[in-house]
Amino acid sequence: MAETSAEPADGHFALAVTNYTHSTAPNRRFPDLVTQRLVKAAVAGMPAPYPIGELTMLAAHCTKQEDAANKVERLVRKAAAALWMSGRIGGEFEAIVTGASTKGTWVRLRNPPVEGRVERGQQGLDVGDRVRVRLLSTDPEQGFIDFARI
Repeated sequence: MAETSAEPADGHFALAVTNYTHSTAPNRRFPDLVTQRLVKAAVAGMPAPYPIGELTMLAAHCTKQEDAANKVERLVRKAAAALWMSGRIGGEFEAIVTGASTKGTWVRLRNPPVEGRVERGQQGLDVGDRVRVRLLSTDPEQGFIDFARI
């Protein structure tokens, strides 16, 4: 929102600085806060606020936390999709193969845009193949959606 007052802005409310940069909200994301501290020190001509060893540990910790958050986010999306599809058991759908390996064959429905595993009839399917599938089962707790090739 544009500043409408004739008075100058006081700076960022959470960082108490006039000049700053961020990719998200630094008051919510620790990696951005670390970056702000590094930039602030560099602009002021001060030494870095973190020794390289500590910065390396912080980076590893932040990456680990982000990976954990992404894993939870994926599970929630999969669980929601499985719950949403649970009333459509037996339904038939157009799909495209999104993954095919010894670990399993995966399809994404065209409508609704849901992904699941082909449990029956997956032989010979390859990524990019268009296929018609029947919904066999869902397990919202595990986030599983299982299909059979028709």
